[in-house]
Amino acid sequence: MTDVFRTPDERFANLEGYDFEPQYVDLSADLDGLRLHYLDEGTGDPILLMHGEPTWAYLYRKMIPSLAKGNRVVAPDFIGFGRSDKVTDIGWYTYDRHCASVVQLIEALDLKDITIVVQDWGGPIGLRVATEHADRFARLVVLNTGVFRPGPGWPTPGFMAWRNWAEQNPDMPIGFVVQGATSTDLSEAVVAGYEAPFPDAASKAGAAAFPLLVPLAEEDPGAKEMGQVRAALETWEKPALVAFSDSDPIFSQRAGERLAERIPGAVDFVLVPGAAHFLQEDKGEEIATHITDFLSSQP
Repeated sequence: MTDVFRTPDERFANLEGYDFEPQYVDLSADLDGLRLHYLDEGTGDPILLMHGEPTWAYLYRKMIPSLAKGNRVVAPDFIGFGRSDKVTDIGWYTYDRHCASVVQLIEALDLKDITIVVQDWGGPIGLRVATEHADRFARLVVLNTGVFRPGPGWPTPGFMAWRNWAEQNPDMPIGFVVQGATSTDLSEAVVAGYEAPFPDAASKAGAAAFPLLVPLAEEDPGAKEMGQVRAALETWEKPALVAFSDSDPIFSQRAGERLAERIPGAVDFVLVPGAAHFLQEDKGEEIATHITDFLSSQP
């Protein structure tokens, strides 16, 4: 039987800048019937916001009010994150299961003509879902992410240092990690917001798992599927917006430019100045404006 931790609701009370009503969907038996949390704000064509590691929907709190003007904004928490159920066995987490849970949410809500916004691990997951279920997706917005490809140049020494550190620190200091990947100084209240879902080491198994899920060799789980995503993006002709920050040591400006060059439907590359890896935290309102302009220009 799967051991599951469910973060108490009171830990999410009165979080700074986060006054959204929680919504839930129960996943299928092959995903252990876990409860997945999502936000559902506004009406109109759906915008699906995908967070990364080790954040949750709180990351998008500055963007949701603006995006929800004329659109339906859906922001899920991956299993193991936010208000979603957290399996305490790190071995439970796989690339396939994360993708399957997002597909089940989309089908449960019957979302169509989706604009998907991805960042960090939201990229490999969200872009796989979008390319494998392209009939439900209208546009891509790609922020500071990549689809990992084992081979020359990967993994980098920087990534291996992060992976080794994460493996040695399964009780990951969530606020410390987020602060280290932003250009702005986070207040104690904002740090508390990021840490709210994770009161102890058992609740952090999902966060601890993500660095270990990145394929390092062609034979590793997920490597084949990520290769297929990369190939699919090279034939993606629907509109796409690629926006990277200028100060991300993981996904550089040049990496973003190369990604935009590989996607036929990419209408623009936007450089977001003064932002680091978690650019939604650093420049959320500005990025929301870029997205709404993109939606207006690509109806």
